[in-house]
Amino acid sequence: MGKQGSCIKRLTDIIISLFTFLIFSPIIFLAVIAIKLETPGPAFFLHERTGYRGRKFKLYKLRGMVSNALEIGPELTQKNDHRITKVGKILRRTSIDEIPNLINVLKGEMSIVGPRPEIISVTEKYIDEQKEVYNFKPGITGISQVNGRQTLTPGERVKMEIAYYKNETFWSDLVIVVKTFFVVLNNKGNL
Repeated sequence: MGKQGSCIKRLTDIIISLFTFLIFSPIIFLAVIAIKLETPGPAFFLHERTGYRGRKFKLYKLRGMVSNALEIGPELTQKNDHRITKVGKILRRTSIDEIPNLINVLKGEMSIVGPRPEIISVTEKYIDEQKEVYNFKPGITGISQVNGRQTLTPGERVKMEIAYYKNETFWSDLVIVVKTFFVVLNNKGNL
């Protein structure tokens, strides 16, 4: 949390990630068992995203869809997507599927608060103005995640994110972290 690239932001990212991972490790363990019992395939899903400075990275998530989801449907999740498993619905509803993103934070690929890490097929279509979002490390939560989430178009999200992250502060990021808990609880804007 705090200004992009600052030591304070990196330090708080590491501390929060380690603490959160420790607290939620029993839930991750139970989620892995539930995923493996319901459907064959790996419990974790790695998906390529565009990150800081336009670099590609593998985003860690708990798998909430059938293991061959990308082969049988579109790359982006749809409303009432038939590929989402029963366990996946719970994981997505509670955002538990996002907890492994903490691995990306610890690796330095993401931050706790930052722009949404978009899929490659979306970022390939960015115009020059939208590519400004690459100046900021993507986050687990962020301004667009607490102000519309998946109801926003990629264009609306990136415009909001560029405006916010140019002027972010530790305190404004803290407000986003607190709002995130309420957004997850009421599931607002989630598909």
